[in-house]
Amino acid sequence: MAVPPTRDDSRIIIHLDYDCFYASVIEAEQPVLKTLPLAIQQKQIIATCNYEARRRGLRKLQLVWEAKKICPDLVVVLGEDLTKFRDASKELYLFLRAFVWGGRVEKLGFDELFLDVTEMIDYTVDILNQNNLGNSFFYLDRLDPTAGFTFDATQFHGPTYPRASSESVPSAAQLTSGSLYTRLLVASHLAGYLRSRLEHQMGYTASAGISTSKLLAKMVGSTHKPNNQTSLLPPYAVAPESGTESSLMNFIDAHEIRKIPGIGSKLAHKLRAYVLAFDPDSNDHLPSPDKKVTVRDIRLFPRMGPVLLEEILGGPGSPKDIGMRVWALIYGVDNSQVIGCRDMPTQISVEDSFRRLEGLENVKKALTLLAASVIRRMRIDLTENAKDLPPHSKPERTWVAYPRTLRLSTRFRSPEETHVRSFNRTSRSVPLPQFVFNLGENVGALAERLVRETLVAMFHKLQPHRSGWNVNLLNVAVTNMVDAAGERKHSSGRDIGKMFRTQETVLEDWKVPEPDYPRCQTGGTDIRSFQPQDQPADVSSYPATELLCKNRGSFDASSLPAWNSPDHIWEDSDEDEAIPSKICPICGTPIPYFAEAAHERYHLVPD
Repeated sequence: MAVPPTRDDSRIIIHLDYDCFYASVIEAEQPVLKTLPLAIQQKQIIATCNYEARRRGLRKLQLVWEAKKICPDLVVVLGEDLTKFRDASKELYLFLRAFVWGGRVEKLGFDELFLDVTEMIDYTVDILNQNNLGNSFFYLDRLDPTAGFTFDATQFHGPTYPRASSESVPSAAQLTSGSLYTRLLVASHLAGYLRSRLEHQMGYTASAGISTSKLLAKMVGSTHKPNNQTSLLPPYAVAPESGTESSLMNFIDAHEIRKIPGIGSKLAHKLRAYVLAFDPDSNDHLPSPDKKVTVRDIRLFPRMGPVLLEEILGGPGSPKDIGMRVWALIYGVDNSQVIGCRDMPTQISVEDSFRRLEGLENVKKALTLLAASVIRRMRIDLTENAKDLPPHSKPERTWVAYPRTLRLSTRFRSPEETHVRSFNRTSRSVPLPQFVFNLGENVGALAERLVRETLVAMFHKLQPHRSGWNVNLLNVAVTNMVDAAGERKHSSGRDIGKMFRTQETVLEDWKVPEPDYPRCQTGGTDIRSFQPQDQPADVSSYPATELLCKNRGSFDASSLPAWNSPDHIWEDSDEDEAIPSKICPICGTPIPYFAEAAHERYHLVPD
């Protein structure tokens, strides 16, 4: 058998899966439905249902009429408009991301998250008090030692795999600071804390898995559901010579090969067919034809390794190195990184399919509904509350990103006489009209104008014939996002208007203080007399005066006019105030401080 792949268990990953997410969104709007069987309908099937409905025998992807027959009091809610689910998913994502250092949170669909909490766990583990583990503190903020929660670092929060007895006491080696056991233990308390905050502050429950990779965290999180969590205990490495079993391999070996994330139905079918076609008499461990093929069956199959997997799964259209990738997966090795999501989507797309859509008026109605949905999503996903507004002013929304391109995609049903079903789409793109960014205009009015002025013309370009066509799909999308000017990480430039509004506050620390000269009134005009407070009134008292005068001939200091005389008074100006200066004791000219030395040299030069 081939050598097992190299493991890297340096990370700590938490996988969160919201319980019955779609149903939970509806229940959050109408709490009375929490105790009733609830199903979300899309087209003619049950897309999902809550646990009360499942308890009564319902399941996903059931026909609506069949579900109502099984459960007559079933509450069915239409869920074809995904707006509310998308908005709830975004809200929960931003809520949980705020807890994770570096924002390393990756979305998987609407209802799953991967959290890379390695940095947070290692920080808390490094400062655990080994003499008082039962009264430990988890730090949620490096700069605020009061932000966090207390926990018992001698036992896991929630179930584990393998199941740990409540009476069992961890060994000293397991509780060693920095050990994988300790890091997973601390992470289990963080997962419990996040789930608690999610439930009590946002009204949603979730199941969690805690391990060292996205693959393992997702798999182990499915062990105890709903509203629970599971930690996969070490040891993970396969080391037969040590005499200890790998809890990871015991866990993953029991799974059917199709249940491994990353191994789809096609790959699983090829593996199953290959294993079951082998002569079962020569190997006792091989399954009978009516038995499910597990990971263990694949892993212990004769000659199994990356090379054989490449032979089984490779071929035209197969991913590169598919054999090595699957070999790693059946050993629970997954080094893929948690990729933080963009705050802004790369595109906004809404589509609908039809049995038969004929006639331009029907197309216009469908396009108007799609365009309105796109504009509403733009206002939700691409705007935020304006900042730096005057106190007590009315809240305003401002764009944080602008899509540049409008795209229309269609799919036409083939003529009935051909009996060939077409899955090909045709698309056309144009610059997005600027009027759609008018936040003061009604969404419906903007959608009608967009259809009238742009989308109808695009549709005619895609289908030049005025009649005789049959549309079965329409898609309206805005793409090519550009971040607006602002303070965001990916903003394109700075907000000049905001810079002018806040320049006084921002530049306050760099301002040169203006000398506080005494003021006097002359001719009704408020002017200043330039007699510095730290200068003697008699300039002849300066020691440098006599020295400088020897080189310039006789000089009578008393001939200088008084500094507060009208001859040496002038009106304020921005330029004068902007350059602090002192009065030359020789010639009486105001000299900027930076030019003082040069001016003295001027007086030393002979005529």
